[in-house]
Amino acid sequence: MSMDANKLAVQQPRNTAANSTTEIDLVDLFGFYMSKLPLLIIAVVVGALAAGLITYFLIPDRFTAVSRMYMVSASSDSVVSLADLNIGTSLSNDYVELMQSRPVLEDVIDKLELDYSYEQLLRMIDLSVVSNTRIVKISATSTNPQEAMEIANQVARTSRIQLPKVMEAPMPSIAEPAVLPTRRSSPSLPKNVAMGALLLLMAVLGVLTVIYIMDDTIKTSEDLEKAFGIMPLSVIPEGKIEGLKKERDDDKSDSNHSERRRHSGGKRQAKEARA
Repeated sequence: MSMDANKLAVQQPRNTAANSTTEIDLVDLFGFYMSKLPLLIIAVVVGALAAGLITYFLIPDRFTAVSRMYMVSASSDSVVSLADLNIGTSLSNDYVELMQSRPVLEDVIDKLELDYSYEQLLRMIDLSVVSNTRIVKISATSTNPQEAMEIANQVARTSRIQLPKVMEAPMPSIAEPAVLPTRRSSPSLPKNVAMGALLLLMAVLGVLTVIYIMDDTIKTSEDLEKAFGIMPLSVIPEGKIEGLKKERDDDKSDSNHSERRRHSGGKRQAKEARA
């Protein structure tokens, strides 16, 4: 029984230490961040500059061409009926899925003699139904603007011919062919610069937070109370300590000067006595 009690008495502090948690004072932490403000500013500038240089020199420009298909056409030689509109609405999403199929895209590769695989071409195009419409938007992105335009137009032409055969539905219309893009669609220099600055800033803040948490030195009376559970009776300001040190040094200098004067006076009196 006594041995068990001793074991429990020894193990109890270990469990208490294991269960102790570190409290973070957010105001204190913010003040620590502010004390490192020059470092944070440097991190923002360096992150923005690095992201800008990488974007400008290493990331190739990409261009996006867009064509549009209208998924409604007359089921006869007359005007479009209400049934044709309903069919176009219900089949728009089916068209989008089938336009990404292997037969359609491989036919595009053959017609344009592209040096891409089916998977590569699939990643270069984006198909979507314009909200609350029967229009399918075909976007093709490439580092070559001419190639992007040809891919977008060829996907529309191939889909217009092949998909009605598969779906046994009326042939859609090409509402807008793609034109040659004159401005790059990506990368965005301002966006990348902002992201680079933010990422490096967050990284530096993370490192500073770890340093703040790992620093267990006692700086204030609150830290002393948290560490040892005792409240100091008084606190001497840092400036006062420096003043006391200066006064002590001045007193020591004065005493040394007085001692030298007494010593020199004693020597003078001895010489006069001998004389």
